[in-house]
Amino acid sequence: MAPKVQKSKEAKAKAAMAGGKGKKKKWAKGKTKEKLNNMVMFDKSTQDKLLKEIPKAKLITPSVISERLKVNGSLARLAIKVLEGKGVIAPVCKRHSKQLIYTRKVA
Repeated sequence: MAPKVQKSKEAKAKAAMAGGKGKKKKWAKGKTKEKLNNMVMFDKSTQDKLLKEIPKAKLITPSVISERLKVNGSLARLAIKVLEGKGVIAPVCKRHSKQLIYTRKVA
């Protein structure tokens, strides 16, 4: 067997940089949820829709109002308080601190 030739430091460094597995593995990006562009204030048409359609629904929660009227959650909670104040909706059970569940008022 022939004797090994000693490489210089520069040659060793160059060989180390050139070798390897190639490109590093790129992790798959997780599924991203589509950003909702909900309103932060009521306009005239949305307010009319709130007073007309929402009191007729069987189940009224902030998430239902937010989804139907395309408003954000805090506005939906405020809308529930307004509708309850007007007497057009009634709470289903005793008030829960986080999840407000209401139904239409039956005459």
